Amino acid sequence: MSEIAERASEQGHWYRRDGSPAYTIIGKNGAERPTTLRDARKEGLVPSVTTIIRCAAAPGLTNWMIDQAILAALTLPKLDGEDETAYLSRIKADSKEQARKAAERGTFIHAQVQGGFEGKVFENLYYTKAALELQNQCGPQEWICEKSFAARRYGGKVDLHSDEYLIDVKTTDKDIATVKTWDEHAMQCAAYDAGIHEPNHPGRKSGILYINSITAESRVIWIPDEEISKGWECFLALLDFYYAKTGLEAT
Repeated sequence: MSEIAERASEQGHWYRRDGSPAYTIIGKNGAERPTTLRDARKEGLVPSVTTIIRCAAAPGLTNWMIDQAILAALTLPKLDGEDETAYLSRIKADSKEQARKAAERGTFIHAQVQGGFEGKVFENLYYTKAALELQNQCGPQEWICEKSFAARRYGGKVDLHSDEYLIDVKTTDKDIATVKTWDEHAMQCAAYDAGIHEPNHPGRKSGILYINSITAESRVIWIPDEEISKGWECFLALLDFYYAKTGLEAT
């Protein structure tokens, strides 16, 4: 999913103590619905890494949302007799629709890459270019795809990891040569690696695999160890903040 659209649209994700996802739950009426904080308290679930990270400001997300609103305003002229409230509502609705479409593109690309690594889909351009970039950067690896986990106070699902590397996949419509990593990426990778850490494991080299949604060009940006260490400290601070704010109790 698009790195920005994912954060703009994602519901809070939850994990059971055995590491399995609990994104939805069956309500009293028998219908499936998103899991809530109240459900988490009752079932003893832990919040996702991305839920924790969303407690902090995200400049990249804010700028992207502003850009979408501006673009919507430029392409949606005000109608005759339309008041300001109605006009603003149309602009907001249009920008949200663009976020939804970006999220759908990202989800599709992510599924293509995941399916390729798992051998469940035919060769596709997104997987082929992503796999080639990882081969060039990491050499031969036994990649484990979409591993979910639960630590004592949080859970998550890792896109790709091996004994040596941890990779989070992001899609973008920007020139692949101009993309960069943000503080939340260091927090995310640090929390994921700690969450799946085996005893005595020295820690994995972590990076973001960017995939251009139009050209499928791929690029890995490695996150320096010092940024990972800082990201871990920031994540722990946000984790404490989240539990203090929600009153959720970890057992």
